Amino acid sequence: MAILERKVTDGVAHLTMNAPERLNALSDEMILALHTTLDDIAETRSIRAVILSGNGKAFCAGHDLKQMTEGRQKPDGGRGYFADLFNRCASMMARVQSLPQPVIAQVHGIATAAGCQLVATCDMAIAATGTRFGVNGVNIGLFCSTPMVALTRNIPRKQAFEMLTTGHFIEADRAEALGLINRAVLPEHLAAETQELATTVASKLGTAVKIGKQAFYEQLSMTTDAAYAHTGDVMVENMLHQDTQEGIAAFLDKRDPRWEQ
Repeated sequence: MAILERKVTDGVAHLTMNAPERLNALSDEMILALHTTLDDIAETRSIRAVILSGNGKAFCAGHDLKQMTEGRQKPDGGRGYFADLFNRCASMMARVQSLPQPVIAQVHGIATAAGCQLVATCDMAIAATGTRFGVNGVNIGLFCSTPMVALTRNIPRKQAFEMLTTGHFIEADRAEALGLINRAVLPEHLAAETQELATTVASKLGTAVKIGKQAFYEQLSMTTDAAYAHTGDVMVENMLHQDTQEGIAAFLDKRDPRWEQ
């Protein structure tokens, strides 16, 4: 049984974390499977969008605490193992955002600690009502410092700090209000709503979405002036693309574009 299931339908890759007995924890094996699969998808031009979900009763419960406890038994007290673990996890999270295709989290049950980080890292997220989100490592004496990076880039500072220091959960409606997810939907509509969003994204010119996603993350850390200068250059390159010219011509001719890519 694969720890990460993959299915591709009409340009959309469905990735399903498949360790329900461990609440789809980000074990060493899960991190590797996610990173390896994302690397492969990045080179697959026929895939235009990605949906990430979890089997069982939870989306993802964060790092595998059993493995972390075993890592603590290393001769160095676990220092080397933990440094490597968090580096590998951060690299996988970064791969989500460097992927040419948009990644949509389809969330249900719970998304805690690094699982909440994964939701915050995805480009978009839709959650079932009743889903709970938390960065609650503080409850066991482990402050969620790495999940904090993604969380604070999604929701307001004071709300993030409250979650980090209290260990309290928020539910899907609150997560939507804060901007952690795009929207909350009834559980029976979750798969269809996520699929509809992915299908819409997949219908766009893949080259334009790739260019735009990269520019989106690059400009976030820039000053306003630098961001406008950078995105102006990006617009120039996009405008010169042959398929973009076809898209504009099709709009003016009131017909569907005939894109090559």
